[in-house]
Amino acid sequence: MTQTSDTLIEYPSDFPIKIMGIMQDAFAQTMVEVVTRHDPTFHAGKMEMRPSSKGTYLSLTVTVRAISREQLDNLYRELSSHPMVKVVL
Repeated sequence: MTQTSDTLIEYPSDFPIKIMGIMQDAFAQTMVEVVTRHDPTFHAGKMEMRPSSKGTYLSLTVTVRAISREQLDNLYRELSSHPMVKVVL
């Protein structure tokens, strides 16, 4: 396991990311495709879905296998800039 001085995350490790967007049919599948580009081992079974109380938004929690800071940064950048995504935590 590697730990760099600029992060407290040890690599590799399982790392949860919360993605929120407007409720729409293709949202979850599209996010699976984005995440899989950065973590080829990711599968939809590692995703939790939670609709908002009014059903307007959908919150996804994906757990990726983080192997580097660069991988996580690239994933956050792609998710944050995606037009279907409102918030990435």
